Amino acid sequence: MTLFKEFQSALKGLWSLAVGLKVTGREFARPQLTVHYPRKVVDNIVTYRGHIELVGKPKEPAVPKCITCMMCATVCPSGCISIKKFPPPKVAPAAEGEEAKPKAKPVKTPKAFNLNYNTCSLCGLCVQNCPVDSLRFSTDVYLAGVSRADFEYDLMARLAAQAEAVAKAKAPAEATAGAKPGEGGE
Repeated sequence: MTLFKEFQSALKGLWSLAVGLKVTGREFARPQLTVHYPRKVVDNIVTYRGHIELVGKPKEPAVPKCITCMMCATVCPSGCISIKKFPPPKVAPAAEGEEAKPKAKPVKTPKAFNLNYNTCSLCGLCVQNCPVDSLRFSTDVYLAGVSRADFEYDLMARLAAQAEAVAKAKAPAEATAGAKPGEGGE
C-alpha cells in the first residue's frame, strides 16, 4: 500500500511540473511588456500615478489652489502629508467709543505643504477627497535617490519651481511669436 501512495505522489508531482511548464512555455512565447530602461523609454507616462503634487491657480500658477481644509492630511492612512497653516490675523481690540474693525479674512493658502513619499502608499484618497482639486498625481517616473531625505518633498517649493519653468518656456515662445516676419534682429 505504501508503494502505491508513493507512485501516486510522484504522478501528482509530474502533473504539477507539466502544468507549470505549460504556463511557462506559453508566457515565454508572448512578446515582452517590460520596458528595459536606458534602451527604451516609457511612452504612456500620462497614465502613471506617482507621488502627489499641488495644482496652481489658473492665473497665478505659483500659488496653490489649496484652501488648507486639512482634508487630505486627515484622510491619509499613511500620515505622510503635513500642512502648516498661516496663523489667523490678529485683531486689535477697539477703544471705547470706537467701532470695532471688521475681522480680517484668514489666509487660505498653506504656509508649508510637505509629503513624505517614503511612507506614502499611493492610495489616492488625498486626491479624491480634495474639495477644490488642488492635488494631482505626478508623472515623474524617473525618481532615484540615495537616502530617505531625497523622498521628502516640499510641495510648495516644487510648485514654485514648476511655475517658474513654465514661465521660462513661455517667454521665448512669446518673443518669437511677437516678432514680425523678416525681422530677425540680426
